[in-house]
Amino acid sequence: MKAEIHPAYSKANVHCACGYAIDTFSARGSYSVDVCSNCHPFYTGKQKLLDTAGRVDRFRKKYAKIPAKA
Repeated sequence: MKAEIHPAYSKANVHCACGYAIDTFSARGSYSVDVCSNCHPFYTGKQKLLDTAGRVDRFRKKYAKIPAKA
């Protein structure tokens, strides 16, 4: 491995908008994020699931009437 070509890898603090802070290591340094695993709807169980099966059926019915072009 070549010497002196790698960036400095030091401790970093990642701060979320919800107030949660994570101590980690990074070449970038400390920074802030909008959402984290502590407040993201997918991880907290507050995510709303959409019924996409109905949308797919409507799409297929709508475009089934159009004849295929040669």
